Amino acid sequence: MHLNNVNYVSIMFNRLSKYLSIALLFLSSGQVMAAKLFIPMDADNQSNHLKAYGVAYAALKDGLEVDWMLNYQGGSFCMNDADEIERLCKIRGVNYEIISDAKYLGIIEKIANPDYNADIIKLEKAPKIAVYTPPGKQPWDDAVTMVLTYAEIPYDKIYDDIALEDKLPEYDWLHLHHEDFSGQYGKFWAQYQNTTWFQEEVKNSEAMAKKHGFKKVSQLKLAVAQKIQAFVAGGGYLFAMCSATDTYDIALSALNTDICDVPFDGDPIAPNAQQKLDYTQAFAFKDFKISTNPYEYEFSDIDNTHYRQVNPDVDYFTLFTFSAKFDPVPTMLCQNHTTTVKGFMGQTTAFRKDVLKTSVLVMGDYKPKNEARYIHGEFGKGTWTFYGGHDPEDYEHQIGDPPTDLSLHPTSPGYRLILNNVLFPAARKKPRKT
Repeated sequence: MHLNNVNYVSIMFNRLSKYLSIALLFLSSGQVMAAKLFIPMDADNQSNHLKAYGVAYAALKDGLEVDWMLNYQGGSFCMNDADEIERLCKIRGVNYEIISDAKYLGIIEKIANPDYNADIIKLEKAPKIAVYTPPGKQPWDDAVTMVLTYAEIPYDKIYDDIALEDKLPEYDWLHLHHEDFSGQYGKFWAQYQNTTWFQEEVKNSEAMAKKHGFKKVSQLKLAVAQKIQAFVAGGGYLFAMCSATDTYDIALSALNTDICDVPFDGDPIAPNAQQKLDYTQAFAFKDFKISTNPYEYEFSDIDNTHYRQVNPDVDYFTLFTFSAKFDPVPTMLCQNHTTTVKGFMGQTTAFRKDVLKTSVLVMGDYKPKNEARYIHGEFGKGTWTFYGGHDPEDYEHQIGDPPTDLSLHPTSPGYRLILNNVLFPAARKKPRKT
């Protein structure tokens, strides 16, 4: 994603020309343009960062272009003033400012400075969002659906039928709920096999597999994972958290073998299953070792949960700072009012760096344990982003715990990372760097 230095002069000339064109647009014909509605996203001037993303999304739905001002006051938003958007800000408690054209031109001039690490990305169209989640109530909540609801960003719930009927391309952005794509029911069998919710999950999953002509749930989940892979290859944007990250890659890698033991599919793991894994199929991970013990609440050594032993009081991960002008994609995905984010656990908490493919971009890590918390990559024409952990505002969320009340955490930097990914597909597309 980095550009060669030899192109620096021409790149900067093109960028300066872009900013000059924006300025000339304001000044052309000597007429005064409409005032701008500016939404600050720094720590001091915004009281509800999460709702602000919903306002930006609503503006896009109304046909307005939104300037995402990367690295400027925490990744602020700016757009033409409109009564409806101003009303939304007031109703939703989002801080905003109506600024003059002159002030906005001053911001453009500041951002245009080659020595100032900022840029303006045009958001043009509200992405159509899907959340892959099973029907019915599970005994845990999903951070993405909670924050989408809180930010008042609309989304569709989809599941295996939609994926297998090749309807994923109807969406721009797909989130994977805390799914176990390996077909091992989250490896909850040892502890929860006698609970009603677990038995219902097994029953429904087996019925879904039979409906689509599969003998095993693992075969169904592999087929779904491959449909998602095709969605990304075709230009889709994939976002996953917790166990939907590593089990997704594990399922793709196990396409030629059976990694499920008797409690999960009625027969033993295939001989030499580990040796038959095909890491080339995976998005992010390589050379990992799967857990073959059905009693172990772990899928593989991708996850660092059992190795880390970190005191919660010091468990913070750090976001990387990227060049807004040269690396706009990771800059967009890392926009925040802080570079230090409180850690949080999950069935998959963090990714061991020694099993990451060299093509993976680490955007947030916890260096003392050599683990990545927030990673990104490209596949075909699309992209994927994996985020470790379950709930950014509940350090160790347990099955059956009540959902997080996001009205108590309206400035959550951990939840902001999710919403960065939601708006990411709205950005004006640029040619891929080669």
